[in-house]
Amino acid sequence: MHLPRPKKTLWNRALSTRAVALAAAGTLTVGALAACSAGSTSAASDGSGTTAAQVSATDNSGRSAQDVLAENLSSEETATLADATWDTDDEVAVTLDGDSASVSASASGDGVTVDGSTVTITEPGTYRVSGTLDDGQVVVDSSADGVVRLVLDGADVTSSTGAAIDVQDAGQVSVVLADGSTNRLEDAAEYADTTSDNAANAALYSTADLAISGGGALDVVGNANDGITGKDGLVIASGDISVQASDDAIRGKDYLVVSGGTVDVTAGGDGLKSDADDDATAGYVALTGGDVTVQAGSDGVQGFTDVAITDGTLTVTGSEEGIEAATVAVSGGDTDITSTDDGLNATVKEAEDDTTTGDTSADDTTDGTTDGTTTDDQQAQPEPPADGEMPTGEPPADGGMPQGGGGGGMGEVQDGASLTITGGTLHVDAEGDGLDSNGVTVVSGGDVVVEGPTNGGNGALDSAGGSTVSGGTVLAVGSSGMAEAFDEGSTQGWVALTADATLEAGTEVAVVDADGTEVAAITLSKTAQSVVYTGPEITDGDTYTLTADGTEVGTATAGEAPAGGMGGGPAGGQGGPGQDQDGSTGTQGDQDTVTDQSSSTTTS
Repeated sequence: MHLPRPKKTLWNRALSTRAVALAAAGTLTVGALAACSAGSTSAASDGSGTTAAQVSATDNSGRSAQDVLAENLSSEETATLADATWDTDDEVAVTLDGDSASVSASASGDGVTVDGSTVTITEPGTYRVSGTLDDGQVVVDSSADGVVRLVLDGADVTSSTGAAIDVQDAGQVSVVLADGSTNRLEDAAEYADTTSDNAANAALYSTADLAISGGGALDVVGNANDGITGKDGLVIASGDISVQASDDAIRGKDYLVVSGGTVDVTAGGDGLKSDADDDATAGYVALTGGDVTVQAGSDGVQGFTDVAITDGTLTVTGSEEGIEAATVAVSGGDTDITSTDDGLNATVKEAEDDTTTGDTSADDTTDGTTDGTTTDDQQAQPEPPADGEMPTGEPPADGGMPQGGGGGGMGEVQDGASLTITGGTLHVDAEGDGLDSNGVTVVSGGDVVVEGPTNGGNGALDSAGGSTVSGGTVLAVGSSGMAEAFDEGSTQGWVALTADATLEAGTEVAVVDADGTEVAAITLSKTAQSVVYTGPEITDGDTYTLTADGTEVGTATAGEAPAGGMGGGPAGGQGGPGQDQDGSTGTQGDQDTVTDQSSSTTTS
């Protein structure tokens, strides 16, 4: 009999993060490797008589990250700001000097006013800002159409009352980091204005579309809430950008696109975030280039609708959930995730009414970090099962099996939730589920290594609506209690093996075919008992052997459900958690404390 999978617990979502960098991410090398419409808007009541606009999620299952982005609100107009050129003779020079500022006489101060330590820009144009404000602000309040370009050339602005740069009104804003320059922005710990329309909530704050570019460096400290916030779209095209924030590090409401540069963020809340919840084409994060490193107290990268990765490097060396959105699509780049909960999580979130969150930004939908809200994953939950115990909970109301076949998790299938991998390299080290989809999971390319949980209540692979594979490679290791594999709809072979005992960290584990050829291997960085592998070398129906330091510890037939796990689709049977196909009890994974170690994988 199947028992329902326990919900995520606060035990799995501890707010403290591991400040431990992975010494060397697991890499997988493979020999002979063969090379929708938008959702509609609706209104949901929050129970207090008010409604919050929300959209139904788009079904992007199986679609590449590029195809997902093509259907979204375009960021191209904002991105072009980064490539724009201008005549330096037209610049207005703004020189900051302690508690005051001056404006270049040659430009007659057009478009700029100075009131004590507050510099206000009132017209489109190019303004080169240099010097230091010990306690002041650069404010943009330009009602005219056009671009306000701020060239930061050795600018250092600290404010004790609000944002360091506060764009209250503008057509578009371009922040250019002058080549070779070092710039710094720091906001107040408490803002004087938290209630007016468009009250700032970040050290660098913009109500208009914002692009950041240039060959200089920018250090941002967000003491009160966020580090960098764009209330419309936000594009980071280049620059060396470092952000520390008490809440979210970098947030673009309609979209956040990183296409270049080096971005290093430390956040009490989410690292990179987009949270528009009233438009199915907005609320997305796109990584199309650059080198991004994230340390986050909550999610590493969170999109309300989509997170799409096409290129670049993303390293989350500490987070609760590494990447989370309704659609998670990986088609390129190098991604390395370390998380105390799920590594990648495709889940559809409900919009929350802004008036009920209680935070000062009036923008967060599901953050829960500084605004006092409770997310769907942070409700009161049962304790996780002890090592070797069956998870508890009520069975499905109709007495039937969960949707999605044996390959699906025990949770309810969410329409529009999907995790798709079509290319790139991905390494996940997760204490919760490794690859987790509340809808479907589709793999058609790329090289994936998942170092999953040690506790029996999670799995390296978890898909409520089932998982299919047609290309690429996936090597997933973890506990065996909730182990899943792929479904019968897969067109590429896969094998799910279970060791006869828990394997300790440091063990070299290999998948070997009937001819004695090693097709995949990994040196474990933590305890594991389940190994799932798919690649072009695997043939359905063939027998494969699992070895530990060269000793046989298990065998399995390709295409059959993992012993003691959740099955691999209708063809794989419906073995219950912790139970073999014949009903005998399987061995649960170890729940010892995880120790971060380097891991490596090789195949021949």
